[in-house]
Amino acid sequence: MDLIRRLALSVLRYSDREFLVDGELRLTFAEWDRRINRAARGFKELGVGRQDRVVLALGNREELVTSWYGLMKLGAIAIPVNHRFSPGEIIYCVKDAEAQVFVFADFSRESGERAARDFPKGCRKVFCDADPPKGCEPFATLVEAQTDTPPGESVSEDLVCLMLYTSGTTGRPKGVPRTHRAQDTSALAQAVQCGYRLGERTLGVMPLYHVMGIVSLTTMVLLSGTFIVMRGFDAEAAVELVAREKISSLYLIPTLFHDLLRSRNLKDHDLSHVRRLAFAGAPMTRTLVEKLLGQFNPEVFTNHYGSTEIYTFSINQNLRQKPSCAGRPGMNSDLRVVKANPERRVKPDEVVPRGEVGEIIASLQSEEAFQGYWRRVDADDKAIRHGWYFTGDMGYQDEDGDIYVTGRVDDMIISGGENIYPTEVEEVLTRHPQVVESAVIGVEDPKWGQVVTAFIVPAGKELTAAEIDQHCREQADFSDFKRPRQVIFVRQIPKTASGKILRRKLRAGEYEPYLS
Repeated sequence: MDLIRRLALSVLRYSDREFLVDGELRLTFAEWDRRINRAARGFKELGVGRQDRVVLALGNREELVTSWYGLMKLGAIAIPVNHRFSPGEIIYCVKDAEAQVFVFADFSRESGERAARDFPKGCRKVFCDADPPKGCEPFATLVEAQTDTPPGESVSEDLVCLMLYTSGTTGRPKGVPRTHRAQDTSALAQAVQCGYRLGERTLGVMPLYHVMGIVSLTTMVLLSGTFIVMRGFDAEAAVELVAREKISSLYLIPTLFHDLLRSRNLKDHDLSHVRRLAFAGAPMTRTLVEKLLGQFNPEVFTNHYGSTEIYTFSINQNLRQKPSCAGRPGMNSDLRVVKANPERRVKPDEVVPRGEVGEIIASLQSEEAFQGYWRRVDADDKAIRHGWYFTGDMGYQDEDGDIYVTGRVDDMIISGGENIYPTEVEEVLTRHPQVVESAVIGVEDPKWGQVVTAFIVPAGKELTAAEIDQHCREQADFSDFKRPRQVIFVRQIPKTASGKILRRKLRAGEYEPYLS
């Protein structure tokens, strides 16, 4: 089914139910649908048509979700990008996508204006806040000048409706085109796998230029629920918003859950209506899992493991027994663990025995899957083989068949001939009560090839490298050769918006030391 039909069904069923909350703005399904129609007609006046591309450099806000659905009503393709992008990154996305329109706002005013000087001729510009830069159409005028009747374009589930650029943890970002069917199937899977209910209320804080944020939105449309926008995460403000809006589900990265639990006003608010928790983007430590279980006692607690390319790989709802486990394939998924050999093209049937680490691959037969990158034959050739998507993630299956992710293929550390996976070291480090977060990389060494280097965010100034070393030595399930030989205390771990550690920044020295 296409996403516009999903919207129409919710408008038909619950036209007066509140769907979108963005600060003081509150829109019912019917009110939002009329605004979507006006946005569609506004973009059509700018020349946007079927399968044309529009880049949206906006944070989480009403104008972004309205623009996307308006573009879908034209059969066009929305490309939400990080509104914090530099001018060069914006230019890359606009040129790579051959965008017809670029939409931005105050937060990205400076970088957007600078980037626009190098846009291809004919790319129109739309600005969402007051005092638009020269040469920009005001979004408000563009929308309010239109009638609110549907534009009348035909839409099908096979059309591409969205293109997301991968976070680019290595190399330049790649465009991932996604169809109506892939997005609709992902929303259905999210609803089932996270135990959502009709009329769910969720916090819309995960970036809408990331697949987590997008699926949160489309799942609320599917379930005739309510999407409460949070334009930027602040733990104290999030606690207040969750309490005030009686939010029933939270789908966040582990870092945000961690910050939420450390909020100073957590005990001052009633959060008992939060009954469903889910996380993605990175593993969660046993300590954090136990704290969340204690705070919320959720009906359903889901670890979602997936990607932009295929939304669901696997899910784990057995977090009490296996907190760091990625679980088993999702309802539309088929996974294998195959030999990891960067020197040759491994085939999908080269499956390793349970317990042995290899590369995790996913079948492209899933209806949640993409079918190839945007004009990147090189990337397709590397990642797609014989109907399978090679994720680049390392992992293994335990004796029960559950999957554990140990890191990226490129992140594996080889020290003295031994393979060491960063996540297994990080799991041990975060057992220390004074370690807030950790990240591990391999650093070149003339004797060992590589040595383990740990970057740690401490809870206070008192923690020392000697204490960390002693802690590692005391762990009965941790081999001595895996101990970090260097410990660097930092203010924060650099990450993508989806919570993935940017190890390349650590390797390049792009971090702020924690100075006592």
